[in-house]
Amino acid sequence: MKLAVGLQKYFIMRSELKAFEHMLDIMDELRAKCPWDSAQTIESLRYLTIEETYELSDAILEKDMPEISKELGDLLLHIVFYAKIGSETGDFTMTDVITGICEKLIKRHPHIFSDTVVSGAEDVKNNWERIKLEDKDRTVLSGVPLSLPAIVKAYRIQEKVRGVGFDWEKPEQVWDKVIEELNELRKEVEDNAPVARREDEFGDLLFALVNYSRFIGVNPEDALERTNKKFIRRFNHLEKRAKETGKPLHQMSLAEMDVFWDEAKKME
Repeated sequence: MKLAVGLQKYFIMRSELKAFEHMLDIMDELRAKCPWDSAQTIESLRYLTIEETYELSDAILEKDMPEISKELGDLLLHIVFYAKIGSETGDFTMTDVITGICEKLIKRHPHIFSDTVVSGAEDVKNNWERIKLEDKDRTVLSGVPLSLPAIVKAYRIQEKVRGVGFDWEKPEQVWDKVIEELNELRKEVEDNAPVARREDEFGDLLFALVNYSRFIGVNPEDALERTNKKFIRRFNHLEKRAKETGKPLHQMSLAEMDVFWDEAKKME
């Protein structure tokens, strides 16, 4: 039985290595012969990589497995592309990329590759963050990319500081903070405070809500994006029904729109 499992794993690995080698060969051909591919640089690929990452994110939210597989391929293409360019400039190779991540995984999983004992996933995350701080010139928040979307960045900041023990103890404490920030925002609005102060309080409220999301097991970025998609579906239905009536949206009352909006809600 063990032999059969071992052989199966061996043949799967050979198949994967062959497929990856084929992709590397294709990239060599493209860089040598395709005008567009040969003209690309690490900088020119950057925005395309960001786009591909968001397309993968969309597929994941939709739970579309064939699309996830396709988008993973697109993202892998970009990784191979960057490594090819790096090898041409003499800065790094695909081997460097793979070796580097393997060494990192081994170092940051001492509960697997050493004798460290953990009690669960939370311990693993905390160990990961502490081990990262052992690297030269690293600070707790230095690993948070500056270009992350604000909500994602807030979530990652809070996860990072949690790894060194800077966090609330109970969800109730965080909820109290949310209410406190909401009241402060309300006061600034009622006092007709300058926009800068209202913006400041609004940001504090969002940060507190992101904090609370961690304590109730919700990813705020995913939650907001699902709400965005839900709103788009319902509004598309509203537009469709308005066209069927022959009455433009801008000529409809809010009460008339609500009828079609409620239809869309019931359809879900």
